[in-house]
Amino acid sequence: MLSAKSLFQEILANDESFALFCSIAASGESQGGWENARIAALVPESERGLAPKITRHGADEDKHGRIFNALMKKRGLDPVPVPPETDYTMLLEKNGIGLAHEQLGRDERLAVQDIVTYLSHSRVTEQRASEQMDLLRKHFADDPDIGRAVKQISDDEDNHLAYCHEELLRFAYAGHGRAIQRTLRECALAEIRIYRDVSLAVMANMGRILGWSKAKSAVLAAGIHAVYAYERLGGWRRMVSLKMPERRDALGGPASAAPEFA
Repeated sequence: MLSAKSLFQEILANDESFALFCSIAASGESQGGWENARIAALVPESERGLAPKITRHGADEDKHGRIFNALMKKRGLDPVPVPPETDYTMLLEKNGIGLAHEQLGRDERLAVQDIVTYLSHSRVTEQRASEQMDLLRKHFADDPDIGRAVKQISDDEDNHLAYCHEELLRFAYAGHGRAIQRTLRECALAEIRIYRDVSLAVMANMGRILGWSKAKSAVLAAGIHAVYAYERLGGWRRMVSLKMPERRDALGGPASAAPEFA
């Protein structure tokens, strides 16, 4: 019987699929690290107090990239090229979600509205990341190979999500509420479509590596389409709500160290 746990176990047990899984994850995290570092450097003067938190966010993302690379190294594996159709972060950027890399590459101060856009984009994508890591934590927290990594990254993603809620509420109270809700909705509707397409591409690549039958691949594709249908009909709304988190000032300190992998 197909389940999320059995599917991940199959992917993690095979060196080639494990390398692809970790390479995709590491690439996305590294891109996120670069984006946050640039945003921190370009924060408008009126929001300079936010820069250390954005820097911490980027440091966490860089750390996650190093963790995934360390997991590969532990198994004697090298990173593999990431198929463009599986590059979630770059596909979001190409579809106009978040701040464009061209803009971040210039040495020009961002506007407050750019920070609102960045936080709204992060609130949506961190919701996805938090949910994905929570699923992995549920099934693999005690795994001797990846358990520590899963718990560390899951804790960080929860912190990132809490930070986005708190900062967006601060901006909403300052008069940016309508812009925030508009941007959140646009980001969420684009993200669920891109997440569907990336999920289908990742499963197609995994199916090729693992030799899945047409029937198994069809069942998995149907499941991905069903998730998208649910999200399109209303599930996306969980990505746009805002509430004060229990974890206040979640990114107020230095980034934690990555776990060591012998």
